Amino acid sequence: QVQLVESGGGLVQAGGSLRLSCAASGSIFRINAMGWYRQAPGKQRELVGVSTSGGDTNYADSVKGRFTVSRDSAKSTVYLQMNNLKPEDTAVYYCNARILTHIVLPANDYWGQGTQVTVSS
Repeated sequence: QVQLVESGGGLVQAGGSLRLSCAASGSIFRINAMGWYRQAPGKQRELVGVSTSGGDTNYADSVKGRFTVSRDSAKSTVYLQMNNLKPEDTAVYYCNARILTHIVLPANDYWGQGTQVTVSS
């Protein structure tokens, strides 16, 4: 079993900052990628940013220059630093990880429980 546990989130005024954390635990052989998605009310879940095992980090255009995804591989943890937050960033943020639980098995996607981020104007 693999678990992703998120922390952080909350209510912040526009222009403020928040930091989310997500720690993976359980039967992990290797983590290929870790990142963040978000889902606003009435909208589909969308990519925020992802850090690959190759060291690349990709971001949605809407957050480039404001959000930073970083990983601590030793702790199996991924972070999302969000600066200059805007009301349109309001959403439930989900941690995602593509994890191999065994060397002979394919990688699967795992999700955190989601954490609410609300940005007031």
